[in-house]
Amino acid sequence: MNAFATAFQVYVAALVFARVGAMVMTMPGIGDQSVPARIRLAFALLMALILAPLVQNTVGPIPSTLGGLAGAVIHEILIGLMVGSVLRLFMTSLTTAGEIISMQTTLSFAQSTNPSMQGSSTAVATFLSMLGLTLVMATDLHHLFIGAIVKSYTIFPFTRAVPVNDAAALAVQTVAQSFSLGVQLAAPVIVFSLVFNLATGLVGRVMPAFQIFFVASPLSVILGLSLLALSLGGIAMVWTDRYRELLDIFV
Repeated sequence: MNAFATAFQVYVAALVFARVGAMVMTMPGIGDQSVPARIRLAFALLMALILAPLVQNTVGPIPSTLGGLAGAVIHEILIGLMVGSVLRLFMTSLTTAGEIISMQTTLSFAQSTNPSMQGSSTAVATFLSMLGLTLVMATDLHHLFIGAIVKSYTIFPFTRAVPVNDAAALAVQTVAQSFSLGVQLAAPVIVFSLVFNLATGLVGRVMPAFQIFFVASPLSVILGLSLLALSLGGIAMVWTDRYRELLDIFV
């Protein structure tokens, strides 16, 4: 009896670690590559040890076959990846906003002139992504991540099949909302760029001999980044509120 109880506890801990580990690997902040792998592994093990006694009553009996055991582990990994990936997808809204701002202020021109930067994010996109991670930690949104891990065992119990269709629909909706939010966050710079380009085009038509390019490019960068600096507070508030709404789905 003791051997069976020990085997069951190990089985429950393995299932919990499979789901928690998949979530930790994909969640923003905790699962970033800048965080050492040992810290991520230690956090996942700690969460698994804490949650295992709480959810063991909802776990079914140990499968009698190796295929059933592997299927149970894969089931937990898929659910963990589903929840963590949706939260990660929303982070692309800041990257989208940064890329749009870079294009409107001509800062993305560096990617065209420097082959080593091909495929990498612009400086503004990287800055906004780091700002998002800072906001996650500063506003205690990472506590909601932990709450989402615990709540997932209520929303997606061990006996429920992986909701593939619902997960795909939520992923598509999240991507659409992320792109829409990215455009909204970059809207002040988009409006400025439109007005600025119209003004420089008018000056170029009125004064053809004037070297408008050498004057407009520095002004576009300086004024665009100044407008971004002035709107950072609003960007932070809007993005944090929208991210908290997404987390409320799982909490």
